[in-house]
Parts: sequence; structure tokens; C-alpha cells
Amino acid sequence: MELEKYSIGIGDRFGFEGTAQLRALQGAEALGVAISPVWNKSNREHGIIGTSPDDVRLEAEAAVKACHWNRAYYVDADHIGLTTVDRFLSASDFFTIDVADFIGRQASEEATASFMRTMSAFKGTLRIPGTREAFEVTDSMLAEIARKYLFAVEEAGKVYRHISKNKGSDNFIPEVSFDEADKPQSPADLFFILGSLAGQGVPIQTIAPKFTGSFLKGVDYVGNTTQFAREFEDNLAVIAFAVKTFKLPHNLKLSVHSGSDKFSLYGVMHQTIKKLDAGLHLKTAGTTWLEEVIGLAASGGEGLRLAKEVYAGSFKRFEELAKPYLTVIDIEKSRLPDPETVGTWESREYVEALQHCQSNPKYNPHLRQLVHIGFKVAAEMNGRFTGMLQRYRSVIETNVTNNILARHIQPLFIGQNGRNGEVKGSIQHNHLVDH
Repeated sequence: MELEKYSIGIGDRFGFEGTAQLRALQGAEALGVAISPVWNKSNREHGIIGTSPDDVRLEAEAAVKACHWNRAYYVDADHIGLTTVDRFLSASDFFTIDVADFIGRQASEEATASFMRTMSAFKGTLRIPGTREAFEVTDSMLAEIARKYLFAVEEAGKVYRHISKNKGSDNFIPEVSFDEADKPQSPADLFFILGSLAGQGVPIQTIAPKFTGSFLKGVDYVGNTTQFAREFEDNLAVIAFAVKTFKLPHNLKLSVHSGSDKFSLYGVMHQTIKKLDAGLHLKTAGTTWLEEVIGLAASGGEGLRLAKEVYAGSFKRFEELAKPYLTVIDIEKSRLPDPETVGTWESREYVEALQHCQSNPKYNPHLRQLVHIGFKVAAEMNGRFTGMLQRYRSVIETNVTNNILARHIQPLFIGQNGRNGEVKGSIQHNHLVDH
């Protein structure tokens, strides 16, 4: 099984938006770019919502049938490890092996010695074509990389072999994720990580490193965009060199996690993947869930009241909801409006606060992040929330499709400005209309 050049991870908390998501990719195809959909949901999300990996497979297959999709598609076991992978084995054919929690653990002396012997061939000045600077590889540098990452790489090998034993090595796509680490990996780190994965026999097809700056849930990149651009291009060059050096799969590509709404980066990312003729996987996380809430709020009446209830419940349970996401959110509680104030809002006020339109002075990234992690509140509404999703299908599906196509696919994969996050919204006839 071989992942195509461009792919996009489309998370869907409640499993209603598969068709709307796939229509966005059909829109991309009409514009001349083929992008493979990868439906993803983590074990944590399944536990909160009460779904199973089989539900994601059923959603994907239903969307494929409804849209008459005749290209490849995948179902991702998102952020799994040895303790969680088994329930995903039958339904998934894409496995995001998350080893961030194993970074910094000490590998065995034997494994470390083997790594040092193998990688000593690169000691001295290492020049990788396409990178801006050469790397000075020393014993101390290799020892530090082994100390940080070797145990995590060995864990990735264990998980890969477990999946391969149960599914067969040709029946799934392996991704390895380091993105939820505390510190970013340098291009040199990435090179030796890839070499170690090759040594573990992992035919990795995508890798998700942690980049410099902050990739927060549902909001734009926080950091130095010039520095990111250099790092992104260097990482792509490292991957191309590692493929040849370590005989890794030819289609190995970079994966950008929590990549939804990183509007300030999409332009330079597009230019770079075109310049280097590189593939890319983008994971859009929970943006679809936010479009559902926006759609309900824009619909007015019961939909707006339910959206307000989701916010009030999320505000009340802030610490509980934030705890699992502390590395990928930055919410100033003092910047959150009081639920009583939100309770007085009309549709426009709620939508403008939540919708990611940075030119709108009423947009509130703190509120947006809180609602992003507040899907647990909706999941506990005993069907009231999902009932509303069914009732307001039209406006929600339009929002979901437009969000993925115009705000993500067009600027990143096609190179059109699209709306680049700057969707001008207005409430007409009790629903949001994009201009």
C-alpha cells in the first residue's frame, strides 16, 4: 500500500461530515490537484464520544459511495501505541505511531553502541543537498541524539512490527509522530531519526516532527514564519536525502500535525513543495467540529441556543477540558467572555467570535480554542447535539466543505489565495453566507 503524493487528514468528531469533507477533495480534483482523504480519530476521541474505529471506516465508505469517489482513501488509527493499537487493527489502514512520550528515555547500552557504530560513517562535515547549512557530526552529537530519540525509535519499531504481524506489511501505511514532543527536532535530528527508523525496519511513509513555533488547535501559527520556512525546506531536503541514503520508501513525505488554520504558513509551504516537487500530508484536526458549531449558531433558534450551551459548559469545565491538550492550546481565561454575556448574543455575534477571520476585530482565538476542546460537552448531550447536526445539514455541510477547500486546500495544495482564513461572513435568512 502506497500513500499518494498529497493527502489530508480530515478529523470528524461525531461522524456526520464525511460526505461534506470528501466534496472538498472533489473540488480540489476539479481544480487539477489530486489529494487523498485520510479520516482520522484518536483513541481518546473515541472514548469521549463513545464511537469505535469501525464507525470511522463506515463513515468513510458511506462518503465514498455517496460521492462516487474512485480514488484511494484511508482510515487512520490516530496517535496510537502498543497499548491502544489493537482495537484499530481491523478498521484502519493508516497508523500514526505516536512516540512523543518515549523521547528522552534511555535506550539500552547495546542499542546505543550499535547506533553510534552505524552513524559514525557520517562523522565530520555532513552536507545535505538543499539544506542551508552543513552539519558537524561528532561523537557527542550522535550520543545526544541517541539519548533523546533512540528509545522512541525502538518503540516505533515495536508498534510497527505488531501491526505488520496482524495485518501484513503491505496492507497499511505507517506514519511516525514526534509532534507532541516538548522541543522541536532539528533537521540533523530528523536525519538520524530516519536512519534509525530504517535500522528498525520501519518502511515509514510519513513523518510528523515538531516544528519551531506553536501549532495550536484551530488557530494560526504562532512563531517566526521566516524561521519556519527555512526549517520546513531543510526538513524536506533531509527527507529526500534520507530516502536515498537509508533506502527508505521513495514516497516518504513530511506530515504537518495540528495543521488546520495555519494560514500564515500555507503560502510558503506551497511554494516549497512545488520548488522541491515534494509530497505533503496535512492533518486538519478538529476544524470540522468547529464548523458544526458555527453552522448551528448561524442557524439561529434552537441551533444558536445549543451552541451557547456548548460554550457555557466548556467555560465551566475549562481546567478539565484543557488538561489533555496543554501542549497544543494557549487560552487566556481572562480573554474568554462570560457565558452570561454569550447568552445574550445574536447569531452574528457568536459566529464572528468563533469563525477564524483574523481581520474581524470580534474574532476571539481564546474562545475558538476553548470550543475546539469542548466537544466532550456536546458528546454528553445524549443525542441532542447530533440531532441538531441532522436538522441543520445544509448550512453545516456547506461550511465544512468550504472550510476545507477554500481555506486549506486552495492556498496550500493549489496555490490560490482562496480565502486564506479571511472569510467575510454575514447572517442572511438565519444562516451564514460566505462571500
